[in-house]
Amino acid sequence: MTINQKIKPSILVVDDELSVRDSLSKWFKEDGYRVGAAENANRALSLMNEGPWDIILLDIKMPGMDGLELQKRLKEIDRSAAIIMVTAFGAVDSAVQALKEGAFDYVTKPVDPEHLTHLVENALRTKKLSDENWRLRQQMSELSGVEEIVGESLQMKKVVDLARTVAQTDTTVMIRGESGTGKEMVARTIHANSSRRYFPIITVNCGAVPETLLESELFGHEKGAFTGAQYRRKGKFEMADGGTIFLDEIGTISQKMQIQLLRVIETKQFTRVGGNEVISSDFRVVCATNRDLEAAITDGSFREDLYYRLNVFTIFIPPLRERRDDIPPLVNHFIRKYATLMNKPAMDVDPGAMGMLIANRWPGNVRELENVIERAMVLAKPPAIRSSDLPFQFSQMQPGNSQPDDSIAGMERVHIARVLEKLNWNITRSAEALGIDRVTLYSKISKYGLKKP
Repeated sequence: MTINQKIKPSILVVDDELSVRDSLSKWFKEDGYRVGAAENANRALSLMNEGPWDIILLDIKMPGMDGLELQKRLKEIDRSAAIIMVTAFGAVDSAVQALKEGAFDYVTKPVDPEHLTHLVENALRTKKLSDENWRLRQQMSELSGVEEIVGESLQMKKVVDLARTVAQTDTTVMIRGESGTGKEMVARTIHANSSRRYFPIITVNCGAVPETLLESELFGHEKGAFTGAQYRRKGKFEMADGGTIFLDEIGTISQKMQIQLLRVIETKQFTRVGGNEVISSDFRVVCATNRDLEAAITDGSFREDLYYRLNVFTIFIPPLRERRDDIPPLVNHFIRKYATLMNKPAMDVDPGAMGMLIANRWPGNVRELENVIERAMVLAKPPAIRSSDLPFQFSQMQPGNSQPDDSIAGMERVHIARVLEKLNWNITRSAEALGIDRVTLYSKISKYGLKKP
């Protein structure tokens, strides 16, 4: 065998017998390997710390630390090294034990050079595939990384903690919250932090697919199953094998589909539309809804048994109006996002404009806020987004300055204005001086129509 690789594969021979070390070293050096030799465990550990070895030929019976104990120590240093145990015929039981603890294979003495050469070649191929698989998984983790959930409020920190906790299990999750709160992002966070992250997350918006097509969308169909079915098609459940299926707007599906869905979730088996073959798929279910499913159960439009099958672990995302602390970081996040997409400089937000954004009720939640910032980035000119860059309805929020100076509100307005002017409109320092948080200060700036000179 001739090795043509630029970097020679490396073999470490660990054996207390000099004749064995010399003969094995000679064989593999002639075959083009880089070879090291150690007469005992201490020398082997020293060589392991000096650099990685692809293959380790390890004698089981040695004075001091034996091969089984040394194998554990070597694996702690480099788990990717392929260990081949070398043993006398009478110690095969120990070699089998070594296999159970992660050794690649074993050979018995006297060693057959041809057999050992083939064994080493197989170990190298296996190690190469394992290393490539590891690198691919790392790349997939980087490419499939989901956008980080942005939020500083205690409510959103709790949501993230719950998502990461339940991700470690295969438990079915129901995510609840108003439209636009970020339910799909939470679902993707669960998937990205789970053991299924190397497989796909398949999203189905149940409310956007007509009822007549939803069955085919979920379960697939055979050629000729219905008019227009010219080819066999995999369904979403089949595509989600090994990964996660995210069923958005689950509360909109029909009674018939609810019965089918319950059976599929319980058995992990189904048939394509127009087919007879039973298909099995290993998927994890995460669903979401903005509907009151409890009321739907009462009025008979949603099955109680499906509800309990889906509602094993619930994560509720509060609306944006109930977590206004999240608005400033979300605004800054969307500014950075659209600055990159539009090839524009990232901008600040005028305190008055930020106050208006914080004061809004946001019926469309985070999705609506993102749309507002995208529009503002189109209109705004550096260095900052101003109130005039916000949509028309926000201009209606601009308060008049008609509060009498001798009212409590008037005195508060004057005091806040003086503090802001004194601290050169530094929001953080001004909020500290006033004894309030930044969000409250932004709201008062908007309420009183204060503007930076």
